[in-house]
Amino acid sequence: METNKSLLFLLFLAVSAVLADEDVFIGVNIGTELSDMPHPTQVVALLKAQQIRHVRLFNADRGMLLALANTGIKVAVSVPNEQILGVGQSNTTAANWVTQNIISHYPATNITTICVGSEVLSALPNAAPILVNALKFVHSALLASNLDRQIKVSTPLASTIILDSFPPSQAFFNHSVKPVLIPLLKFLQSTNSYFMLNVYPYYDYMQSNGVIPLDYALFKPLAANKEAVDSNTLLHYTNVFDAMIDAAYFAMADVNFTNIPVMVTESGWPSVGESNEPDATVDNANTYNSNLIKHVLNKTGTPKHPGIAVSTYIYELYNEDAKAGPLSEKNWGLFNNNGTPVYILRLTESGSLFANNTSNQTYCVAKEGADAKMLQAGLDWACGTGKVNCAPLMQGGPCYDPDNVAAHATYAFDAYYHMMGKAPGTCDFTGVATITTTNPSHGTCLFSSSNGKNATFLNGTAPAMDSTSSSAYPARYLNNNAFSTTLMMILGTLGFSMVLL
Repeated sequence: METNKSLLFLLFLAVSAVLADEDVFIGVNIGTELSDMPHPTQVVALLKAQQIRHVRLFNADRGMLLALANTGIKVAVSVPNEQILGVGQSNTTAANWVTQNIISHYPATNITTICVGSEVLSALPNAAPILVNALKFVHSALLASNLDRQIKVSTPLASTIILDSFPPSQAFFNHSVKPVLIPLLKFLQSTNSYFMLNVYPYYDYMQSNGVIPLDYALFKPLAANKEAVDSNTLLHYTNVFDAMIDAAYFAMADVNFTNIPVMVTESGWPSVGESNEPDATVDNANTYNSNLIKHVLNKTGTPKHPGIAVSTYIYELYNEDAKAGPLSEKNWGLFNNNGTPVYILRLTESGSLFANNTSNQTYCVAKEGADAKMLQAGLDWACGTGKVNCAPLMQGGPCYDPDNVAAHATYAFDAYYHMMGKAPGTCDFTGVATITTTNPSHGTCLFSSSNGKNATFLNGTAPAMDSTSSSAYPARYLNNNAFSTTLMMILGTLGFSMVLL
C-alpha cells in the first residue's frame, strides 16, 4: 500500500547530494513551536535518513548546531526578530552574536548563510530603520574572521512588499519600504548575496477571491489558453510561484538592480485548515510540494530567466502544533513530531534520481519518558532470552555512549525488532517501545533499516518473548532484582510472545 511506502519518502533531497553542481537545491525550514519538540539528535537523524542536505533554522540554537556538526548538512542560521534591535544598534553586539553562534560552531557545522530576521519590514516595522545596519554589522564580524566569502548574509522578506505583481513586468516595491530596500539591495549586490523571499501561492490563491485558479497555484498542467500571459513581455506563466519570482526580478529592475539572485526561504502548502480553508488538504499540500520540488530540481527556471532555477526551502519539516493562529498555521509540516510523514510526496516520475526505494525503513526505539525500570527489564530480556548480541553496548563498544538505559534499550529493541523480521508485535516490550521512521544512528553507533544488520543472534534460534531459555550476554544487562524477575513472569503469563515470520 502507498501509505506503507512513505516511511522515508523525501527522496527528492538526495538529489542535492548528487547533482554535479549545487547551484540549486531544495532545503527545509525547521520550526520549533511543537508541544513535544524532538531532541536535536532526533531531528538530525531524520535529516540524515531523508538525505536532507540544506536546512534553515529560525534561531541559532546551540543544541541544534552541535547536533548538525560533522554531518555535512548546509545550515542557514537566523538572528531572531527579537534580537534585531540589539544587533542593528551595536557593532559589538553583532560581533558577539557572530562569535557565539557562528564562529564557535564553524566549520564543524557547515553554516553557509545567516538570515538576519524574518519578514522584518512587515512583521517588525519599528526595526526596519536599523535592518541594513544589522546586516552590515554581522557581515563585518564575518569579514574580521575571514568568513565573509564562505557565509552569506541576507534577510528573508515577505512577498507582500511587492505590489502589482501581475503582470510581473509591472511589479514594483511598496514605496514605504524603499528607503530601506535600496540600501539593502546595494548591500546584497556588493556582497554577492541573495534576495531572500518568502513565496506562498496558497495565500495568493486564498486572497484572490477565485481569480487565481487552484490548478495555477498548485503547478498543475494548464491548457495553453488557460496560461497567464504578461501583456507587456508576452511571457506565459503556468504557475503562481514563477510569476512571484519574476515579479521580484522586475521589481528589483525597477530600482536599477538586475544582477541579484533570488532565493526562496519559505514556500509550502498547509495540509489541514479551518472550515473557511477548504483547500488546505493533504492532497493539495502533497501536490504543491511534490510539483515545487520537481520544478526547482529540474532547473526549469522562470519565464524571465529560463534554466535558472531558484533554490527553495520548503516550509516546513514538522507540523507546529503549538503555533498560534488558525488551524492551517499548525499544519505546514512534512512530518509529525514522531518522524512519521504527513503524506507521501509524489515524485516517481522524476526519473532515476528518485528511483532508490527507501520504503519500509522503520526502527524500534524506547518511548520518550518511559519508566526506566521497564526499559531495563526489556533491555535485560532482549540481551538475554531475546538472544540479541549486545556486545556493542559494552564499554568501548560503538554503542556504549550515551551510557543510559534509554539509549541502550533502543539499540537492543531495534536489534530484536529487525531480527524478528519487523513482525507485528515485535516492537512493544510491554508498552515502552515504539516504531519510528527516524534513524536512531549516532556517531559510530549505526542502525540499519535492513533486517538484522545492526545485531546478530547469539545462536540460530530466535526465541519468543515468553521463552524461559537462557543465553550468555553482557552481564551488565542482567538485572537480577525482583522487579525484573516478576516482570518476566508477567510477560510469560500474559503471553506477550513475539511471532517470527
